[in-house]
Amino acid sequence: MNSVGKGFLWEMKKHKVKLLMILPAVLYFLVFAYFPMVGVLIAFKKYNYIDGIFGSPWVGFENFRYFFESGQLLRVTKNTVLYNLVFLIVNNILEITMAILLAEIAGKRIRKFMQSAIFLPYFISWVVVAAFVYNVFNYEFGSLNTLLESFGMSPVDVYSKPIAWVFILIFFSAWKSVGYGTVFYLAAITNIDSETYEAAEMDGANVFQRIRYITLPALIPTAVVLLMLSIGGIVRGDFQMFYQIVGDNGLVYDTTDVIDTFVVRSLLNIQEFGMSSAAGLYQSVLSFVIIITVNYIVRKTQKDYALF
Repeated sequence: MNSVGKGFLWEMKKHKVKLLMILPAVLYFLVFAYFPMVGVLIAFKKYNYIDGIFGSPWVGFENFRYFFESGQLLRVTKNTVLYNLVFLIVNNILEITMAILLAEIAGKRIRKFMQSAIFLPYFISWVVVAAFVYNVFNYEFGSLNTLLESFGMSPVDVYSKPIAWVFILIFFSAWKSVGYGTVFYLAAITNIDSETYEAAEMDGANVFQRIRYITLPALIPTAVVLLMLSIGGIVRGDFQMFYQIVGDNGLVYDTTDVIDTFVVRSLLNIQEFGMSSAAGLYQSVLSFVIIITVNYIVRKTQKDYALF
């Protein structure tokens, strides 16, 4: 055995405990992320159950043509990108605001209580959230219409008003996600040298000036990294949120349908495996192009903030 092979085996033996520790993570990604990539072939085939993935006839880009000509491409892509952009902007602003407020709260017990309270919704299933939304906005017995009727006002059929669901989705996305993101910004604030705040306070800076000139600039690197990580999924809608909250309501598809829900409905309703796979591949390629482009721009402007 040559020296390279001996060196490799020696390194494996030397770090065997560390390698065994990361083995579960490696197996997880192999089984759930890399092996399923074989299914990409379906995007180029006329899939049927008898022949399977490898035996089904090859149709090339026919499935992509069908998807592009269906008239759904622009609509679902626009909805997915716009929703994710709004989620990114609104959620990050709220996360930074909440982190600063928590950091400025003097009472330790109050801070812990508030942090736990805003973090709790992250652990609630979207199924439970969907049930809550239904019981609030249901036309016949929802709490919203019950309250309106108690004041002598006419009930509102929210499920037939597409524009209302834009604000409902934005609200519940923030309600469920802000607590999780706040933890990252709060950790970044904690790492700021306390002597910097003390020096600014001695120089006469009030709390708002300390936040503006010390806290916010220190949060920029964390914000950029989190935004970079989120940009990669900007064309991937939160399927659980859209599917569970909106449900199978065709009246609001124009404003709530994203690529993920469109793919699932295609599979369930018309059994178009090829077109669904083509839509998923289109989504993945677009995500890859966006993250590469954004990372290139960031690397050219602020090299230290780039992911790679």
